[in-house]
Amino acid sequence: MNDVITALATAYGESGIAIVRLSGEGSATLAEHLLCGRKKLLEYPPRTMRLFTLSYNGEAFDEALVVRFENGSSYTGEESVEIQCHGGILSAQKCIEILCENGARIAQPGEFTKRAFLNGRLDLSQAEAVLGIIRAKSSEALAASERTLQGKFTEEIKKFLELLTTLAAQLEVNIDFPEDDTGLLPAEEFSAKISDAVSCGNEIISHCRAGILLREGIRVAIAGKPNAGKSSLLNALLHEERAIVTEIPGTTRDKIEEQFLHKGIPVRITDTAGIRNTEDKIEAIGIQTALKAVSDADAVIWLLDSSREFSEEDMKIKKELEGKKYITVLNKCDLPQKISEKDFSESEILRISAATGKGIESLKDKIIAIVSDGAILAESYGVSSRQLECLNLALNSLKNANEALNSGLGDDVTADCVEAARRHAASLLGLDPTEKLLDTVFSDFCVGK
Repeated sequence: MNDVITALATAYGESGIAIVRLSGEGSATLAEHLLCGRKKLLEYPPRTMRLFTLSYNGEAFDEALVVRFENGSSYTGEESVEIQCHGGILSAQKCIEILCENGARIAQPGEFTKRAFLNGRLDLSQAEAVLGIIRAKSSEALAASERTLQGKFTEEIKKFLELLTTLAAQLEVNIDFPEDDTGLLPAEEFSAKISDAVSCGNEIISHCRAGILLREGIRVAIAGKPNAGKSSLLNALLHEERAIVTEIPGTTRDKIEEQFLHKGIPVRITDTAGIRNTEDKIEAIGIQTALKAVSDADAVIWLLDSSREFSEEDMKIKKELEGKKYITVLNKCDLPQKISEKDFSESEILRISAATGKGIESLKDKIIAIVSDGAILAESYGVSSRQLECLNLALNSLKNANEALNSGLGDDVTADCVEAARRHAASLLGLDPTEKLLDTVFSDFCVGK
């Protein structure tokens, strides 16, 4: 990391200002190649803005506010410079070209944040939270990523790691002193401690899943017979006339996808073709698309027309939903009812009217509840899918440790499983990271961050 990197730190295009960032030893000296002022940049105190004229070969092309940071006090933890020129394409691009001509190189995606991690300014979970802040689509998702950036998630993982380290140490004592038949702790107490660690991990996972919901959202498909009111429901959920609504069965031939926010969670809702037996080739293709949307969805709204009798076609649709999370919704509750709760085995049924809007907000609440499994969104952490996978792998290793202990496979096997759990948990914070891991994490970042 001895070289100086540079990149545009603001969005490409016209704007009020454009910020060109440099990082690495010698950044201030290198920046002098395009700065003209009463004094050199290094003659001014660090972390103070100064006005300079930007020039190339003696010809001025812009004016900019420039600030330098000393080693240890910048975002990356290295000597750093930020040049705030006028927004637009040419001025910032010319700055970068001059800097590269004089020894800098263009930064790779996420390289500034990667250097912040390698220099100890952030742990890996905090570094990944930066991307969460950039991509947040709601204030709730932003707050979840900020909690992670402030180190709340790190604190929980460190507690989890302490439990695993204590377990591993106690197991090593048992292995090193086999002459004591009972070991440091009886097997029953070890098993209880492993279970405690699993409970701790599960609690962290629940907060992480809530954070991923806030960031990635929920995919929901509306399924039902033709004329059940699926397109009307889509319009009611969106509060706009997005889908064509007619009394002609089979109007919707292809899926329509839209998104709305509810309680900070993006919900991608898909209106599908009515599912029924048909000889119409085009409608049949639409029905296959509908079944694919149902298969891919995180949750399904099974919509029925409560003004019509429950039928065999309804029962066939229900069979398609086996193994899926779904909500049974009776539409057209403003009309005379011909379906009763006795027709269903479901414990909870929602009655709505897509035409009048009755029950729509309750349906939105139910969508969130069925997918979040009761996770508390206000305590969520903004984490990545990689981090959630690491936690799940750690918990699986702990469960394997308990099985090994209870089946009498020996302390060696149990210790290996606990050590595997420790490795997975440690990778959340970037302890002993591999280059492949870092490349994976930071490749999703934009250049300049």
